[in-house]
Amino acid sequence: MSDFNIHTLGCGSAKPSLRHTPSSTVVDYRGNLFMIDCGEGAQLAFQRQRLKFSRLGHIFLTHLHGDHVFGLPGLIGTLGLSQVGGSLTIHTFAEGKKILSEICNYFCRELPFELKFNVIAPTDAVIFETNALRVRTIALDHRVPTVGFIFEEKYGSRHIDRNSTDFHGVPPYMLNRIRAGEDYVKPDGTVVANNLLTTSPTPPRIYAHISDTAYMPGLAEKIRGADLLMHETTYLNEHAADARKRGHSTATEAATVARDAGVGRLLTGHYSSRYHDDNLFRIEAEKVFPNVILNREGLTVPIPRVTQ
Repeated sequence: MSDFNIHTLGCGSAKPSLRHTPSSTVVDYRGNLFMIDCGEGAQLAFQRQRLKFSRLGHIFLTHLHGDHVFGLPGLIGTLGLSQVGGSLTIHTFAEGKKILSEICNYFCRELPFELKFNVIAPTDAVIFETNALRVRTIALDHRVPTVGFIFEEKYGSRHIDRNSTDFHGVPPYMLNRIRAGEDYVKPDGTVVANNLLTTSPTPPRIYAHISDTAYMPGLAEKIRGADLLMHETTYLNEHAADARKRGHSTATEAATVARDAGVGRLLTGHYSSRYHDDNLFRIEAEKVFPNVILNREGLTVPIPRVTQ
């Protein structure tokens, strides 16, 4: 089982339907949960997938349209009733902080956890970082300020080549320093280069979440090499004019971004309620990019670690 998984709570667009709930995704990285957007019904979908409220520490909002935000007051209230402690940080724009603070101050008083806000801007920037993970924003092209989120694993240490370290007599206390990139100097002064003692670190994994946006040809370079790309596919190509008018993308345009960026797989989503057969999105996208995953509520997509 991967330690980096993407859970879809909702993959519909603004108008609710009986087939899809509004946008919400959970990134599970080593047991730490990060929610992206929180449409209506998110907290119920969260529980259906057996995710733990106590593991949720951060919520990232792509923009301030209702289908991405309306589930948030209910979720915060439920977290309070569940007596979840610690802290919850909402990453949103200044306007979002103002609006959500007022709502929570009225409906969610006396929370047992600290509610924090990290004010972000519709720009390309690193907004969150741990020792192992980095989250950055990418400015998108929608009707209101909007960002995508890129979850990037950091490079780890180099891997010890035990045959080589044993051959050169590297003592155990030196191994961590060798992993960190240091050369080994033998007692006689001979220097053994680090690349003779180690192999390259495991490639980091990348998840790119591109929600509401018009087609952006320049986006591909900013998400190059992502293992998994969730790119909105609100419309089919026959309604490309509507997509441009409303600041959305077609399945063909999402697949074009995936192809040009050289990503591993494309995850569809944010379906318009006018369509009644989701397979049409996959069929259209696969004409441009072959590795398409048809999104649905309850879907879990692992991002496995690939060793060199």
